[in-house]
Amino acid sequence: MLQVCLNGVRSRSENRRVPVTPGELAVEAARAAEAGAEDVHLHPRGADGLDSLEPRAVAEAVGAVRAAVPEGVRVGVTTGAWAVPDPGKRAELIRSWTVLPDHASVNWHEEGAEAVAEALLERGIGIEAGVWSGTDGARRFRTWPRAHRVLRILAEVTDTDPATAASTATALLRELGDDLPAPLLLHGEDDGAWPVLRTAAALGLPTRIGLEDVLTLPDGSTAQDNAHLVRAAREILAGHGGDGPGRTRE
Repeated sequence: MLQVCLNGVRSRSENRRVPVTPGELAVEAARAAEAGAEDVHLHPRGADGLDSLEPRAVAEAVGAVRAAVPEGVRVGVTTGAWAVPDPGKRAELIRSWTVLPDHASVNWHEEGAEAVAEALLERGIGIEAGVWSGTDGARRFRTWPRAHRVLRILAEVTDTDPATAASTATALLRELGDDLPAPLLLHGEDDGAWPVLRTAAALGLPTRIGLEDVLTLPDGSTAQDNAHLVRAAREILAGHGGDGPGRTRE
């Protein structure tokens, strides 16, 4: 499975195709899905252009993207603490959402991750358990009594050195262990994104790519948009016996 991460906290000053508005997110999601993305992760933005978990921002972003992508492509959002530092407030906002995403990521090293996850479970929203390298996220997640309830584990390699990111990915997988309670998606960021994606491809693991994670193609040139990154990822996956660009979604 290849997920596209459309925007993250990036601004258009970093890449002019970083989507901010619901309409822009919808266009980028549709193009990425056509290029081969099977799942969407996005950061809703408020009127100020910053990440928002407010019901209106989530409803507009999720609604627009869901209407733009083919049936079967799931749409998820972040619940990152940078948007709302107070975990109790984050949980309260989740309980007030009027349009529900299919899934939402919870970074397990953040304070109150368990409370945020419980709010998602109450709403019937799938949980992507974000476990970052270099944090205590793996330990905290493995000791959560309801770890078996998550949709998937996002193993995120924060090592951006292309010379070491792959080995950091391997170390993170060892830390998580073999008896995982849910499927695992492995990805990296910035200069470490492509080495980690190749590691995921070699291991046959789901992965993700998009302007949130990286702004350049494997050859170092600037990506035109999210679809450009997805097509490059599909070529790598095909080279490892994975899904090629023309794969039919299940």
